[in-house]
Amino acid sequence: MNNSIKYIALEELADFVRGPFGGSLKKNDFVEEGYAVYEQQHAINNQFNDIRYFIDEDKFASMKRFEVNENDLIMSCSGTMGKVAVVPKGIKKGIINQALLKITPSRKLNVRFLEYYMQSSTFQFFLNKGAKGAAIKNVASVKELKKIPFPDFDFNEQQKIVEKLDKAFELIDQAKANIEQNIVNAKELFQSKLDEVFSQKGDGWMDSRLQDICEKITDGTHQTPTYFESGYVFLSSKNVTTGKIDWDNVKYIDEVQHNAMYRRVAPKMGDILLAKNGTTGIAAIVDRDVIFDIYVSLAWIRSKGDVLPEYLLRYINSPLAKTQFNSRLKGIGVPNLHLKEIREVVIRYPINKIEQEKYADYIQSLDDEINRLVSMYNVKLSNLEELRKSMLEKAFKGELTH
Repeated sequence: MNNSIKYIALEELADFVRGPFGGSLKKNDFVEEGYAVYEQQHAINNQFNDIRYFIDEDKFASMKRFEVNENDLIMSCSGTMGKVAVVPKGIKKGIINQALLKITPSRKLNVRFLEYYMQSSTFQFFLNKGAKGAAIKNVASVKELKKIPFPDFDFNEQQKIVEKLDKAFELIDQAKANIEQNIVNAKELFQSKLDEVFSQKGDGWMDSRLQDICEKITDGTHQTPTYFESGYVFLSSKNVTTGKIDWDNVKYIDEVQHNAMYRRVAPKMGDILLAKNGTTGIAAIVDRDVIFDIYVSLAWIRSKGDVLPEYLLRYINSPLAKTQFNSRLKGIGVPNLHLKEIREVVIRYPINKIEQEKYADYIQSLDDEINRLVSMYNVKLSNLEELRKSMLEKAFKGELTH
């Protein structure tokens, strides 16, 4: 906090109303249409259109104190704490639920100035300092919230700061949008190059089913394992990302379980693991000489040798293969791939292994370059977010207008 700025308690400039106790709004109070009940999602997502619950006129009248009006500010109070939104014109008449706080500013307080202040690290520090709960954080009592220090700028000064922040954040948001589009473009370029490579036809190219070019296509144990702090590495679909295995977040099983599993499935360097559910159709190559076991959520694939594992991996992770996998998904709720369907997926490859290696290397180099670009863009996004935070702090120290 800046010692040169006068601070007052927020209660001097605004009225606070915490949402009704949980028991005040019961399931049988809700109707199909009527007055809206605003929830945390409306503050978190800064939107007031998606209404899930309604109450009738009598219930609304009895809870008039919790009504939201234009230029009120609502704040999420539990779990995802401290997200704020200003109530716009023309919303459906309604009330807040128990997980929201309503703040009604006085005429001395610009609601947008308050919104920006509540997004600042200064306000969030005081908010989290008084938070209650271990697993799910809840804001402090309204009595404590009212005491949070607030920079005592006159209304004209508040308006100037809002205008400067609006202009600056508009530029930052535009820059972020441009960078995010660049990321999308880079990824689309990579996918188009994959299509270009794997769509080739003619002499020297061949189409074969996976089962015809693979020595092994099976899955891991169907039994839910018991995990230990150490032992034999155990992988599931959660450990498979595009092209790589996440070795940093593995689980472990004991020797008894390992001996029962390893007789049937024994992956080795160069084998491919394919996610059968969760991130279906995503494959990674075994790149470590580690003895490990796998769950039923993974398929284990080993080439006979006619197709290089590196090329096979690239094809399996391509859009052409992804389309085939998606068309073969089974089940309702959580779709998954069956081994029978995986074996039928068609792979296109050059018969010459030197050509296979050339294309695999080309795709790898292109992938590395795309990842480098995306990483660079993400750094820029992070820098812009830091700039945003920095400007908020400067604003409430009076450094934007003085």
